[in-house]
Amino acid sequence: MYQEKFMRRALELSASALGRPGTEPFGAVIVRDGRIVGEGLNHSAAHFDPTSHGETEAIRDACRNLKTVDLRGCALYTSCEPCALCVAAMVISGIGQMYYAASLDQAGPIFDPLPLGERFPIDCDQLRSECGTTVESRALQAEQKLDAEAVAILQAWAAPRLA
Repeated sequence: MYQEKFMRRALELSASALGRPGTEPFGAVIVRDGRIVGEGLNHSAAHFDPTSHGETEAIRDACRNLKTVDLRGCALYTSCEPCALCVAAMVISGIGQMYYAASLDQAGPIFDPLPLGERFPIDCDQLRSECGTTVESRALQAEQKLDAEAVAILQAWAAPRLA
């Protein structure tokens, strides 16, 4: 169930980027049982990490704080509609509810004119289409190599856990 105080905290984190070099105004919080268990702010430039979005940072923080990778039962509040990378991280971690403030359609016209030195551009539509297809149909060139060795490692890891 939506609680405004959590969205306000996500917006507060977002606004903190206004005076912090290496950050962008994308803040997020993870909530479980009525309390914040993780927070995040986009630190992509500061950390030299293109995956350091507010949502992924909040997921990392929540997982560390809860000592689990299972965030089922949690909700994510974010200052902006998440990109496909962040949605994938939410699905992988089990987050089942998300509330967002600005939409990608609202954010795009604000960020699109920025020069490259100010923000690395993300084509959200292209990202969505790439993430929703098989490896063979993606624009990114990919070739499979040494699959038998990789499969053997996967099997060796999984075998003792099948008990």
